[in-house]
Amino acid sequence: MAELPTREAMEFDVVVVGAGPAGLAAAIRLKQVNPDISVVVVEKGSEVGAHILSGAVIDPVGLDKLIPDWRDDDSSPIKTAVTDDRFYYLTEPGAVRLPNILMPPLMSNHGNYIVSLGNVCRWLATRAEALGVEIYPGFAAAEVLYDDNGAVRGVATGDMGIGKDGEPKDGFTRGMELHAKYTLFAEGARGNLGKQLIARFKLDEGKEPQKFGIGLKELWEVAPERSRPGLVQHTMGWPLDNATGGGSFLYHLDGNLVSVGFVVHLNYQNPYLSPFEEFQRFKTHPLVRDTFAGGKRLAYGARAITEGGYQSVPKLTFPGGALIGCDAGFVNVPRIKGSHNAMLSGMLAAEQAAAALGAGRANDELQGYEDAWRGSEIGKDLYRVRNAKPLWSRFGTALGVALGGLDMWTNTFGFSLFGTRKHGKPDYATLRPAAECKRIAYPRPDGRLTFDRLSSVFLSNTNHEEDQPSHLVLKDPALQKRSEHDVFAGPSTRYCPAGVYEWVEEGGDARFVINAQNCVHCKTCDIKDPNQNIVWVTPEGGGGPNYPNM
Repeated sequence: MAELPTREAMEFDVVVVGAGPAGLAAAIRLKQVNPDISVVVVEKGSEVGAHILSGAVIDPVGLDKLIPDWRDDDSSPIKTAVTDDRFYYLTEPGAVRLPNILMPPLMSNHGNYIVSLGNVCRWLATRAEALGVEIYPGFAAAEVLYDDNGAVRGVATGDMGIGKDGEPKDGFTRGMELHAKYTLFAEGARGNLGKQLIARFKLDEGKEPQKFGIGLKELWEVAPERSRPGLVQHTMGWPLDNATGGGSFLYHLDGNLVSVGFVVHLNYQNPYLSPFEEFQRFKTHPLVRDTFAGGKRLAYGARAITEGGYQSVPKLTFPGGALIGCDAGFVNVPRIKGSHNAMLSGMLAAEQAAAALGAGRANDELQGYEDAWRGSEIGKDLYRVRNAKPLWSRFGTALGVALGGLDMWTNTFGFSLFGTRKHGKPDYATLRPAAECKRIAYPRPDGRLTFDRLSSVFLSNTNHEEDQPSHLVLKDPALQKRSEHDVFAGPSTRYCPAGVYEWVEEGGDARFVINAQNCVHCKTCDIKDPNQNIVWVTPEGGGGPNYPNM
């Protein structure tokens, strides 16, 4: 490759990577504490919100602290309060509603709001810009920059205009270096740079392995007579078997809109399982299918979710920066909520960074953030539910969820019968060889209620420049054939929700095909590949999905 020109550099007090709830909350809080602090947010999506995908029912505790008067802002997209909160256990033919009185108090959704988290982030961005925050969408932070002492000193955005052959094309533009006294990483679950920082600084030493799920979501416009704004409904059980964790959500917004989604825990064992197909099958259940009669599917997307909780949160700080939001892993799994903790973590890190800047410090460790989170609202929220996921994984859905509920009840009163349980294996190590598992026969989509993956990806508005190096890096093609294909029967063709991976039979041999242009940036391949042989890296800025109202 030809020698590239030197990158231009810009100097800031704080660089924030990612314009999600954590990153925008951090940027806003920095300016609230000291308007003279220079703050820039870089976002790999084509616009703020383009890559944001969540259910979402939000607990407003973080927002109340960040913007106390948000309810008085007519431009706020947070309008639909929860009015009906339901939880069901599904069997194939029926459903059993779990009485709300049996649910631990922390599971109640009353006082929460049903939102498009993408639109919430778009609104937060306008609030941040009004305070003087610079936001650069369409620029992917592709590299962490270090000073001579090994401290983080900022990030570099990716080059634009590199061809598949690795050579600059016409119109090539070098990335920018964004130098900072402190850099906050808010990339979301399985952040590309966050993963590198965790490895470089050994931030996960002495911690349980991070656990993940994959969440798939569709947005529907339903018939007016089927709309019930304020209804929140969750299920567990069918179509998953008892050994496979996961469940569904169904949220009714205003305007005849319904968000429906399905989460599969990525520690599943059967390589023939397809999270996408399980989602489609779920929609045919008698409890939910009538909701969509006469309706129209508007959007589709998928994203990995952190599920490790309290015992999997890595050390959050390192010289020159910190992990915030889902880069750290602050999702409360049984509540299926993380945006409140994301905002709180961004605010907490911002306050520590502002104090350090005020004291004349730079590029050192924000130890106060690491010391404070466990005693904050974040730590208290996660500590009470720390055993829900490991009990579910160990004992299966029926018994594991019951024990998890018991543990959440006892934690309400300040004690646990289980201590703090371990998670065990990382998700990539849980697959069993295909020879030990049963194939799963999924029904064909009908094109009205159930759909195929490619027509679904079309609704995600995913777009990548085709003439660029693949952002899905296969480290060892021979290993992929020898293990992923021959031993595990090609689970990448099923766990990917976007049809990126194919095994194509040619002349009696199998060839691995990566359709990177389909990628919706869910990161599941980076998590679930049994050999950690697929690495997700940032494509050109602006590439990927363009989610509307998700």
